[in-house]
Amino acid sequence: MTKTDEIEDSSAPLIEHLAELRTRLIRSAIAFLIGMVLCFTVWNPIFNFLTRPICAGLNERGQDCGLILIKLQEGFFVAIQISLLGGFMLAFPFIAYQMWRFVAPGLYRSEKNAFLPFLISSPLMFFSGAAFAFYVVTPLAFDFFLGFQQVGGDGIATSDDPDAQALANAGITFQGSVQEYLSLTVKFIVAFGMCFQLPVLLTLMGKAGLVSSRGLADVRKYAVVGILVLAALVTPPDVITQVILFVVVYGLYEISIQLVKRVEKKRDEQLRAEGILAEDESLDDMFAEFDEDEDDAATKKPGSEPKA
Repeated sequence: MTKTDEIEDSSAPLIEHLAELRTRLIRSAIAFLIGMVLCFTVWNPIFNFLTRPICAGLNERGQDCGLILIKLQEGFFVAIQISLLGGFMLAFPFIAYQMWRFVAPGLYRSEKNAFLPFLISSPLMFFSGAAFAFYVVTPLAFDFFLGFQQVGGDGIATSDDPDAQALANAGITFQGSVQEYLSLTVKFIVAFGMCFQLPVLLTLMGKAGLVSSRGLADVRKYAVVGILVLAALVTPPDVITQVILFVVVYGLYEISIQLVKRVEKKRDEQLRAEGILAEDESLDDMFAEFDEDEDDAATKKPGSEPKA
């Protein structure tokens, strides 16, 4: 066999994998387009559902629930935005299945059994975060924002100054844009849905040996700073939603540490059953001792050994 034949034989599996990937991507794109078209036909009921938090806050204040279109084309782009979000959510189980079918042939049976629970729990955690954002966070946030309205009218000012009287009579009423409201709501849903992926991600990394429960606990103070920065970036500038996001994500971080500990415990039990570890040993302790030995060796000065 010549070297050219060996190169062609080695490139054949790569071409087959690329063809399989193309097929999976095409099927996923078709499913997404079908979901998008279906959501576009019913975008009005979806929009009415998404406006429930703001309408509830306005009704409590005796105001009519109404949003306005600032631009002529704004209504069309709102329908497109709803269709994109809804189409992706409808097609996500099928897209995840296509991803699994592409990756599964290259995994051992034990790896399949380890990876499949994370594939199932990931969308469940995302929908849990989205539901928490929609039913808990957005009503609190919108109630906070609507509290800055001011009812105008006569007889409010106590000063004879005409300027003060004019200021007292000025009313501040919410007249929200449809697109701005939808963008804010979707931002809440996506942000909390992604943050709820933290236990899934860290547990999967712990199962792969990329992180440890001890390491996560040691960097807890840095994680707190990172979560605070995340809460400031993905939420509007109000204290309520930032505190809620911080408390939720930090709680998920602590839960992730316990899940990684559980993964490490099962791994140590398996290694003890195989005779690799002693009864009083753990893989994490062995790695810690190895890191300490490396640090000691690195801090030793050259020529510090005693001469014979």
